[in-house]
Amino acid sequence: MKKLILTTALLALTASASLAQTVRMGTEGAYPPYNFINDAGEVDGFERELGDKLCEMAGLTCEWVTTDWDGIIPNLQSGNYDVIIAGMSITDERKEVIDFTQNYVPPASSAYMALDAGADIKGGAVSAQTGTIQAGYVQSSGATLIEFATPDETVAAVRNGEADAVFADKEYLAPILAESNGQFVWAGEDVQLGGGVGMGLRKSDTELRDKFDAGIAAMKADGSLNELIKKWFGDTVAPF
Repeated sequence: MKKLILTTALLALTASASLAQTVRMGTEGAYPPYNFINDAGEVDGFERELGDKLCEMAGLTCEWVTTDWDGIIPNLQSGNYDVIIAGMSITDERKEVIDFTQNYVPPASSAYMALDAGADIKGGAVSAQTGTIQAGYVQSSGATLIEFATPDETVAAVRNGEADAVFADKEYLAPILAESNGQFVWAGEDVQLGGGVGMGLRKSDTELRDKFDAGIAAMKADGSLNELIKKWFGDTVAPF
C-alpha cells in the first residue's frame, strides 16, 4: 500500500513538473552586468540569475530568447516572447504600450562618460542607445544626439572621436571606465531618470505579471534581491 501511495505521489509530481508553464524571457544579451552572452554562448548576468529565480518561485520554466534592443517591445507584442527582462527603465511613455512589474532595480543614475572631463555635453555630440530614456534626455538637452543600436557602439563613438561623450546608465559605464586605464572620465553631473528597472509584459498578461510581482516583492522583503544587486553591481547601484 505504501509503495502504491509513493508511486502515485511520484507520478503526480512528474505530471505537475511536465505541466509547468514555459515562459519565454526576452533580453538583449549585450548590456552587462544586466545581461550578456557568456563564453558558453548562454545568456548570463544579473537578469539571468534573477529571472531564473523568479521562475522557480512561481513554478514556471524559463526559456531565454535574445533580441535586438530597437525591436524589443514590438517583438513582445508580436508574441516572440512573453516577458522583457533587459535593463528596461519604467517610464510613463512605455506604460502606455506595455505593463510593468514593480521595479527590481531602484531608480539609478545616468551619467556622461568622455575622454575629457570638460567635454561639451550640452552643445556637443552625445551618443546614446536608440530607444532608451537616455536618448530621449539627450535629444531634449540641446546636445546633438547620435544614436546607435547597441551600447558597445555608443562607447566606441567616443573612443573614435565621433561623439564628445556617451550618456547611459552609470552602472553600465562604471566598469568600462574603471578598466580603461584612465582613457575615460566622468563629465558633468549624474542625472536621475525613470522609475527603476522592471519586467515588461503584454497588458493582457496580468496573471503572469502578478506572479513575477509577488516574487520580486518576496525577494525585496527577505533581502535576497539586495544580495543579488550587490553581487552583480557592487556599490554602483543603491539597494532597496
